[in-house]
Amino acid sequence: MKWFDVGRLTGDAGAVHGPELDTSSTMSSRVVLATVVLVAVLIGGNFTALKFALDHTTPFLLASLRTVVGGSALLAFALFRGERLPRRLDDLARIFVVSLSITSISSALLVYGVNRVPAGVASLIASTMPLFTAVLSVILLSAAISTRGRLGLLVGFFGTLVLVSPSLRGEAAAIGIASLVLSAIAWAFGTVFMKWKDFSRVSPIMLVGVQLIMSAVVLVPFALAVEGTSGTDWSLGLFVPLLYAAIPANAVTFSLLATVVRRATPTQAAASAYLIPVFGVLFGWLIRGELLGLSELTGGVLVVTGVYLVVTAGARQAQAA
Repeated sequence: MKWFDVGRLTGDAGAVHGPELDTSSTMSSRVVLATVVLVAVLIGGNFTALKFALDHTTPFLLASLRTVVGGSALLAFALFRGERLPRRLDDLARIFVVSLSITSISSALLVYGVNRVPAGVASLIASTMPLFTAVLSVILLSAAISTRGRLGLLVGFFGTLVLVSPSLRGEAAAIGIASLVLSAIAWAFGTVFMKWKDFSRVSPIMLVGVQLIMSAVVLVPFALAVEGTSGTDWSLGLFVPLLYAAIPANAVTFSLLATVVRRATPTQAAASAYLIPVFGVLFGWLIRGELLGLSELTGGVLVVTGVYLVVTAGARQAQAA
């Protein structure tokens, strides 16, 4: 199986299409470990931040506000660095496809699902994205997958069934679970599409900045038409978690991921893919007092194990190559 950049394995922070690994500038193990853990902490806390923000607004409006704030921050940073906006129609069309799949459909469904299930459960379900990425890469890219990778898919998808089984008893939770699974699939499609098409003419930061602004153009009118603003409390209770979800858990982590992807080994970079749900569950428990049952814990462990096997199988092949 082809190895996918860690930025694409953590889609809420934006998908990265950077250059191939430069082994001559490999980061030290300590710096990589610190960066990967920081990324996992920031993104893991994103699910709890979304829960707090949802106490003051509606899901689709929150998703659209995240794209406005995060996209504006990244685009301003890219322009400050002297980068130019993409002008080729083929580049803009490809960015729009990624925008529609990852930061529009996937992001909206993610927030909608988080609104209906605990933050820890949401982070575990969202972590199935690399599993769907592996499947779609086989279908769309004719990528080979090793025995280790196939075992990871089997373990991961079985863990998903175990994880969601208790929540399917209630209608609200079942809808939330379905939304999160569809979010992971849309996210995975965008990831594979970025591997499929050429994005080399656009820098990673500019790519995600434009991607988020495109999503804002789609999501803001949709949210206003479907939900309006009557259910929104424009207070610090909304703005503080919104700013965290849009900038530290999005723009900042994207920049860190781009650095790790370019300078670390594939195995080191991919580590955040299976660390994020660990911190997602931890923060849900510490901050909001969420408790997972035996089925959620067992399923979560299986999912993380499956993702670990899939990601490291691809990373080992990349290192061998």
